[in-house]
Amino acid sequence: MTEKSSLLLQEQEKNIDTGTEHSARSELTYDQRSFIMNGERVFLNSATIHYFRMPREEWREVLMKAKLAGMNCIDTYFAWNVHEPEEGQWSFEGDNDCGAFLDLCAELGMYVITRPGPFICAEWDFGGFPYWLETKQGIKFRQNNETYLYYVDLYFDRIIPIIRERQLSVGGTVILVQVENEYGYLMDDAAASAHMNHLRDSLLQREIDVPLITCVGGAEGTIEGANFWSGADGHYAKLREKQPDTPKLVTEFWTGWFENWGGPSAIQKTAPLFEKRMMEILRTGYTGISHYMFYGGTNFGGYGGRTVGSSDIFMITSYDYDAPLNEYGRVTAKYAVAKTLSYFVDAFGALLMETEEVPAEQIKVRHPQGVTVRGRSKGSEKIWFLESHKEERETFHVTLEEGRTIPVALNPGQIIPILDRVEIAQNVYLTGGTMITGNEVVNGELTLFIVAEAGQRSVVELETNVLNVQGSSMPVLVERDQLNGAYRFELVHFCEPGIVHLEASGVLIRFVVLDKATMDRTWRINGGGGAKQLRYAIGFDDVDVSLSGQVTGMISDPNRNILLLGSWADGERSLTGLEFIYGEANDSQSGIQDEHVQESAPENQYALFTMPPMPPKLSDSPELSRVTLTAEQRASNGQPEHFSQYGQDFGYLLYECDFDRSEEEITTLILPDLQDTTRIYVNRVEQALVRQVGAAIVQVQTTKGKNTLQVLVQHMGRLNFSPYLGESKGLTGSVYIGGSFQDIRRNWHTEHGVAHLDEVNHLEDAPLLSRSFTLDGMDRAILVGAVSQGLRINGMDVPMEGYQNWFSFNTLDLSLYLRHGEINTLEMPYSRTPLNRLELILYRSENELKDWRMAGTDALLPRQWGLYEPPNVSSYVDTYRQDADYSGNWNAMSVGNGSYGQPVWYRWRFSKSAVPEHFRVNLMLRLTGMSKGTIHLNGHHLGRYWQIGPQEDYKIPVSWLQDENELLLFDEEGRTPERVRFLYDNLSQYPWGVVE
Repeated sequence: MTEKSSLLLQEQEKNIDTGTEHSARSELTYDQRSFIMNGERVFLNSATIHYFRMPREEWREVLMKAKLAGMNCIDTYFAWNVHEPEEGQWSFEGDNDCGAFLDLCAELGMYVITRPGPFICAEWDFGGFPYWLETKQGIKFRQNNETYLYYVDLYFDRIIPIIRERQLSVGGTVILVQVENEYGYLMDDAAASAHMNHLRDSLLQREIDVPLITCVGGAEGTIEGANFWSGADGHYAKLREKQPDTPKLVTEFWTGWFENWGGPSAIQKTAPLFEKRMMEILRTGYTGISHYMFYGGTNFGGYGGRTVGSSDIFMITSYDYDAPLNEYGRVTAKYAVAKTLSYFVDAFGALLMETEEVPAEQIKVRHPQGVTVRGRSKGSEKIWFLESHKEERETFHVTLEEGRTIPVALNPGQIIPILDRVEIAQNVYLTGGTMITGNEVVNGELTLFIVAEAGQRSVVELETNVLNVQGSSMPVLVERDQLNGAYRFELVHFCEPGIVHLEASGVLIRFVVLDKATMDRTWRINGGGGAKQLRYAIGFDDVDVSLSGQVTGMISDPNRNILLLGSWADGERSLTGLEFIYGEANDSQSGIQDEHVQESAPENQYALFTMPPMPPKLSDSPELSRVTLTAEQRASNGQPEHFSQYGQDFGYLLYECDFDRSEEEITTLILPDLQDTTRIYVNRVEQALVRQVGAAIVQVQTTKGKNTLQVLVQHMGRLNFSPYLGESKGLTGSVYIGGSFQDIRRNWHTEHGVAHLDEVNHLEDAPLLSRSFTLDGMDRAILVGAVSQGLRINGMDVPMEGYQNWFSFNTLDLSLYLRHGEINTLEMPYSRTPLNRLELILYRSENELKDWRMAGTDALLPRQWGLYEPPNVSSYVDTYRQDADYSGNWNAMSVGNGSYGQPVWYRWRFSKSAVPEHFRVNLMLRLTGMSKGTIHLNGHHLGRYWQIGPQEDYKIPVSWLQDENELLLFDEEGRTPERVRFLYDNLSQYPWGVVE
């Protein structure tokens, strides 16, 4: 560490390490329990949202949704390759204006956690590194490599000032900055210290003065957090052991998961499980949660990455992530869970942050079998977390201290927080056997929301000197407990909200009794502008708040009742959905007005619910341009160049060469280093689509005499996480004709018998596996697939620096270890099964193909388009010209069912549909029947498509539509688009109105 960096770190630690005094430069401190803002503990409830995964026009609505869900913080990465797509060409405008994104967070009153990398993972191409970085001589990524750090410093010189100028200490809302990302997955802290400390110092030297954090791996002077979905207790124990004096943060709580082409839909993390995992986090004692992702967004252009686990795990275009907000920014069942639990944290977080876990031996709660109880306490106040282990919903009776028994209804696996004598006002103590949120004064009444399933009965108790029930909209049974004098309320939960007004020890209290579905439709409005009188809106499926503070809401059921709580004279307002939409109620009483809807309302007042807006219609006869694959430029030295050498970031590269055969035959093609899906053509006839990459062998049909081989490679995304970042895309090195392939997952020998690695096995203590093979006249060998660390061939160790067995994929050249004319033996420890791939590819070095020709993406375009200026093709957007001459080789077509058997471009021109003002639509493109390719709208590259699932629909940002539009579709197989169509999402059919 430099002397300057050491002094900066000491100053920062002096200001924030104890949490006992305010910093001279900042009002953020911390101790072992939590962060402290302006002297008050703050629970960091953070939403991870990436500005670069949506148009700028969508930022505000998505951020507002996070705020409405109770989030008080936004967490974002910064993507280096977005801001420097070509070396020295920086982009911080428009959708890439990350400073404007941070300013918008501040405008909405949100704290910010910034994660500038330089490595970010994020299922983003190359983990955020720009493609051209690969071309730098001698570079090694994520290491103290001189070349790498030189470019990192240049990046930091541009990105860190944007963050520095928005720190808390200078009036901004950036409160934490992360050093690197998940370095602990690669090596332990001791091995990582040199690099992590260098990056830490780089931030300090650029005047970052807020606390520095890390995730999965630490560095001296930083606060480490944990990334996980489950196992909260174990991660907490490790953090507490490493850093007993810092707050415990879940730096990434994985709300869902990414999806890859050809993989399953990622729906395994269900909403009930999501709720349970969040409860486990609260129960354990974390005081910061960053929901990764809260909103995932879209991998536009070529930015979707690739990850470990198999050879072909390429990210789909959608980064929906099964997150609380879906790809279109719509609320989901998980959003409702996150919102309810955030409201609970907001209501009782001050207590949670002051508590310690009750040791198991001190728990005096009595409960039946089938449930477990853990608790947190501060003095006499306790929160018990009751967890069901039953297979069906059941009501359990739990006896608390002093013999107080209450019923608690739990679903299988559910965890419910039970408040036990929590002081909600002076001399007023609350005990509740169900979920309770709110706990704030609204219009002079302390308002609490009592929540349970519809039809469920729940019990809450108030201990108070004097109680007076002043009124109720529902029957309520109130009894006085003779044992402790508490007032016991038995409540029933209907789909219509119930209100109970009472006075306890001089404090006005309001119970709002809700069923779970209604709680899901309850929104806490944080005021401002025209919404300053409104605090809670109950009954809306969705809500938004404009820049001026105007509140709008969407309702899917016009017969549903709406309840508004605020600072009006009467404090409560109620109306139906019909009254809200059409203004049938007296405005002076309802506070609802939507003049546009009133003036345009049809005689049938249900018409707007039965006749939603219609999406744009695509013509049945798009124009088309067939692509003739031709490569005319001779590659350097006659060898194939990969994407970075060619100077192209994404898109396609075409490789072409000629070879002779003495007779017509079926032979094999060996591609020893191929990292992307590829189409193979011989004599312009497609032979194969290669999906499993790393190395590949393909059968091809050849003719006697001269043959022309063409290899069309689509860049499918670089590894976003791996010890082997920076793999070359396209064809790298030589290609060979002839060779053999063996699937070697079967017939491995152990001391106990034979093991087949494509089957489920339970082999304990990692026994040694061995398998033999012969070369059959070949002199080269490649092993590709799920190898195990500790691989040996013929008794010699095969180095695999950085590899870990859970990566489940590697490509190894075994040629130097071969014994020619003898039996060769592979050995490796057993790791796991079943393996999805383990192949041995053998070939002869003398059969190399030479004299390659190449062409980039520009060669695939109709010559008259003017979309590209080769050889530097940065995207399908940058050189797009609206005034291009389209007269070239476009032809009108009548769509028929089938395929042209060659790449084809399709073009539609369509008009933007009229959408009534009271509807908010989201548009998607369904590509039924197409093969694989790319989508473009009005010069925007919308991303890759591949109709092998799980993605079926592709986002069309409404903000990118014009009055007249152009949609372009490139299809590798030339499938005809008779079933391609636009759709609105389901929630586009419901109207919105204004809440005043």
